[in-house]
Order: sequence, then C-alpha cells, then structure tokens
Amino acid sequence: MTDIELPDAIRVFIEATNNGDSEAFVAAFAPDAYLNDWGREFHGHRGVGDWNRTDNIGVQAHFDLVSARQAAEDGRYLLTLKVSGNGYNGTGPMDFQLCDGLIASLRIS
Repeated sequence: MTDIELPDAIRVFIEATNNGDSEAFVAAFAPDAYLNDWGREFHGHRGVGDWNRTDNIGVQAHFDLVSARQAAEDGRYLLTLKVSGNGYNGTGPMDFQLCDGLIASLRIS
C-alpha cells in the first residue's frame, strides 16, 4: 500500500470524504487552493466546495488508498486512490502539492 506517513491535510482529505464531512474537507485546502479535475479548474475554498458538492461528498464518494509516495519536490505527494460512490468509480492518480500544512493544489488525471 504505502510506506510513508500521509501528511495531516491529505489524511483529512480522505477521511472527511469517507465521513461526509464537507467542512473538514474544504478546511484541508489553502484559502487560495487550485484544484484541476481532468482539466476542469476550481479556485479557492469556494471552488473546492463547489467541486466537493458535484464530484465528491455530494455524490457519496469513498476513497480507498491504493498507494502513496512523496515526490522529489518538497511538499508534493502522488497518491493512487480507488474511488467509489454515485459519481466516478475507478482508480486514478492524484497529485497533491502542500504548503504550510494545507493542500495548495490538487491535480486529478
């Protein structure tokens, strides 16, 4: 699975999704965060909240961690998550960039 300890923000990202906790989910992101979901772009807490409603907790998403590794670049983590729920179902990569303990950017591809 993974040999690294996940940073708190990424752990909260997964746990908040699985627990349906939208407030904790959005709080894991920096106020000026950037989220790119297969080319669809979302900015800041408002954008992350919108994505959460349409593509994540709003469709009862559930994440199972398949693998995680820390990239060479400081604060960057590459995860593979298995996603299930009433939206996207499948396994895919998520590229996180952290800054000051929060998710500064997330790219889903």
